[in-house]
Amino acid sequence: MSGHSKWASIKHKKGAADAKRGKIFTKIIKEIIVAARLGGGDENSNARLRAAILKAKAANMPKDNIVRGIKKGTGELEGVEYIELTYEGYGPGGVAVMVEALTDNKNRTAADVRSIFTKTNGNLGETGCVSYMFSRKGLITFSAEKYEEDALFEAALEAGVEDMEHSGDLFEIVCEPDSFESVLKALEDAGFEYESAEVTKLPDSTITLDNETTQKVLNLIERLEDNDDVQAVFTNIDIPDDFVPEE
Repeated sequence: MSGHSKWASIKHKKGAADAKRGKIFTKIIKEIIVAARLGGGDENSNARLRAAILKAKAANMPKDNIVRGIKKGTGELEGVEYIELTYEGYGPGGVAVMVEALTDNKNRTAADVRSIFTKTNGNLGETGCVSYMFSRKGLITFSAEKYEEDALFEAALEAGVEDMEHSGDLFEIVCEPDSFESVLKALEDAGFEYESAEVTKLPDSTITLDNETTQKVLNLIERLEDNDDVQAVFTNIDIPDDFVPEE
């Protein structure tokens, strides 16, 4: 899982720039709208909505924005109808890449995603070509500079987590999706403040590439994540702790 931690660390460092561009809020609001449309506006009975609100709070989204997003999803306010799409393919070095998108124009999004893959030495594949390589997991990260590993590990064990790794400046805790909320609450109650928390897809195994190819994969991921319709990108690359990304 260490490669995922490294990428989480890289994303964390560039998070401020993303927030300034408003992309984080835009993507989270889309998720809130879709979650509320599919499961209703009550977060107590809608796990997907609860997860989206959690992500919104972690990004310091104003409460009014969250409420408006929920009302757009439930139809109380006029809003855009978003379609959920998943794309699968391969990046440089043959890494597996999954892309989840929410869009109001699937033709535009498909063309954009295909263009990004092509321009970054990747290629789109058929549905199912790489999805079998990933599993849904709860992922919670904590600052390695703020907390002692032994203390966090002990609390994580008591909370019933599946795995914990130390990579770079982050501790990464993995749990089953069904226990995500209880694990998160247990760790918060134990006094640990998370850096990020989400139910995501993690690779069952990873591959390691040379630095040049690794950078090409990161360029592909960043180009995809920079697209307004793309909600999340998953890959099975293992990024070494000593890898330094280009500025």
